[in-house]
Amino acid sequence: MTQPVEKILVAFKSVPDPYEAAAPGDSGSTAKSVINPFDEIAIEEALRIRERGETSEIVGVTIGPSSIDEQVRAAMAMGVDRAIRIDDARLLDPYAVARILRGVIEKEAPQLVLMGKQAVDDDSNQVGQMLAGLLGWPQATFVSKIELLDNRTRARCTRETDAGLEVIDVNLPAIITADLRLNEPRYVSLPGLIKARKKPIDVQTCQQLGVIVEPLTRLSSTARPARRSAGTRVESVAELVIKLKEEAKVL
Repeated sequence: MTQPVEKILVAFKSVPDPYEAAAPGDSGSTAKSVINPFDEIAIEEALRIRERGETSEIVGVTIGPSSIDEQVRAAMAMGVDRAIRIDDARLLDPYAVARILRGVIEKEAPQLVLMGKQAVDDDSNQVGQMLAGLLGWPQATFVSKIELLDNRTRARCTRETDAGLEVIDVNLPAIITADLRLNEPRYVSLPGLIKARKKPIDVQTCQQLGVIVEPLTRLSSTARPARRSAGTRVESVAELVIKLKEEAKVL
């Protein structure tokens, strides 16, 4: 009899909503936060694996202060069975995040870890790779298709690369990072959100995990790009060349 993967752990991050315009005159930040879109794709894939009867439990994990609990509950409203929030309000670099996640994984012992290929706020694309290195696990990144094989002991992953599609097999446990075309996440229903508000969030600390983390990077400042001047119309190619030479100074 084919046995399901006992547990999938999905790591996700709260980020500023990339589709919400910043208010005029602010520092470029947005008021609304959401689950990182690539991580949302990873959550959806875990749900689809469970719906196929290929896993028994999905555990979501994120790092941040209590202000991101709305995104934690959104993950539970999608269908995550349990949610863990590591209480840490510091600006953490990818290596620090990977070390914290390693602590969670060693405690939870999942057979598969899913996450987005990158976060849209810093675009680092490093956590999955670093986490696999720390754990000594195989990894598949930029994945657009996942198939569990051989009694759920291997995963066949289609990767999207600059040279085209690459298909690789990795033994489980493994780290897999989701690309954009892996799936389209489901909408969270209102009844799902209401039920999620009644579910407890397992709040832990780095100290409880036995992880000592000191961020290696520091945010000095943030600033919006300089406002661009309005464009102008030209009547001919000759006029365009003159403007490029005399005004733009690019020729």
